[in-house]
Amino acid sequence: MSKSDSQGLHNGFTTANLHNDRRDKPEHGVLHKPIHTSVAYTYDDARDLAAVFQGKMPGYNYGRQQNPTVNALQNRITLMEQGIASTAFATGMAAIGSTMFALLKSGDHVISSAFLFGNTNSLFNTFRNFGVEVSFVDTTSVENVKAALQPNTRLVFTETIANPVTQVADLEAIGELCKNRQLIYVVDNTMTSPWLFKPKTVNATFVVNSLTKYIGGHGNALGGMLTDTGLYDWTQSSNILELYRKGDPALWGTTQIRKKGLRDFGATLGPEAAHHLAVGSETLPMRMDRASDNALLLAEFCEAHPKVKRVYFPGLKSHPQYERAKKLFNKPGAIMSIDLADGVDCFDFLNKLTCVVASSNLGDTRTLAIPVAHTIFFEMGAERRASMGIGDNLIRLSVGIEDINDLLADFENALS
Repeated sequence: MSKSDSQGLHNGFTTANLHNDRRDKPEHGVLHKPIHTSVAYTYDDARDLAAVFQGKMPGYNYGRQQNPTVNALQNRITLMEQGIASTAFATGMAAIGSTMFALLKSGDHVISSAFLFGNTNSLFNTFRNFGVEVSFVDTTSVENVKAALQPNTRLVFTETIANPVTQVADLEAIGELCKNRQLIYVVDNTMTSPWLFKPKTVNATFVVNSLTKYIGGHGNALGGMLTDTGLYDWTQSSNILELYRKGDPALWGTTQIRKKGLRDFGATLGPEAAHHLAVGSETLPMRMDRASDNALLLAEFCEAHPKVKRVYFPGLKSHPQYERAKKLFNKPGAIMSIDLADGVDCFDFLNKLTCVVASSNLGDTRTLAIPVAHTIFFEMGAERRASMGIGDNLIRLSVGIEDINDLLADFENALS
């Protein structure tokens, strides 16, 4: 730690992130950790190679498990989320799937938000085929989680803000419940990012971030991250294998995920993507603030427009969890959805937009719009979509950092 760090001068969110690579003194005095493409590593003493493989000393053994560029990104996100360790994956879905694979076994029970991202919902249903029970509940109330508890419940999973109808989970109360019941509590922070919210403050065990979204921020690299907050007592978990019950108990969960999830599943984040995501992360606060401010103004505009039936955005006072979002998050985020009025064709509307881009993904610098029922939630079927409040005319918007007057004019023109 440098002298200025020890005096607390580099502890602000943006400053600490900007200088994180430099703190580790990367080669040749560069300011960014270089892209290390080698997948193999050697040691002068072969005994050291064996010691690294056996976990007796730190080091690199193989690119599927570790890479210096990826490690630098892991350190950044650990700092952002105020955790003790992070594990990078090729995508956010890989982070979720590998974690479930590593920590659960047949006969275990999971309680999940019913308002899940479509691919996460599909993944959890797949785990049912392997003997893991999953109960989908409305996590906007902790009472629904309590009602779903079983003797074999091991894990609770929820998102901060649901995609696409923006329900805000009862994060604090669920965290307290999980703490009291010794349940693993996984919070997907993708929609808020560590700039707007830190799940550690609500007793989360693990924090998931799809780095592809706001942290990377530019739609040019895929990546996912799992951060261990250090709050869970792994000595009480019967699912930690004896092989990994060594060293600091606070890291047993992370160790097993890295071995049984990352190593065995192999959903490895590449160094080139890690570099893009690390550089993108440096402007997260500025982008997130701008996009959130734009989203609020656009949501207010849409709420007042006669051709919009309903607006879903936690920053509006009409939102059911407005007060909760105001208490938990620094800002309400930049994800919103609109239900177009009857008679307005969602495809015609999208085709008339010129500034807003009809596309998947979210968290980009550009504003992206997508007809949810016809694309990312199509596989769910009409009945499940209806239970989630997703109608055929629902448009999800990931609001970007454009000039707000251009966005408002684009919507005015398309809705006219």
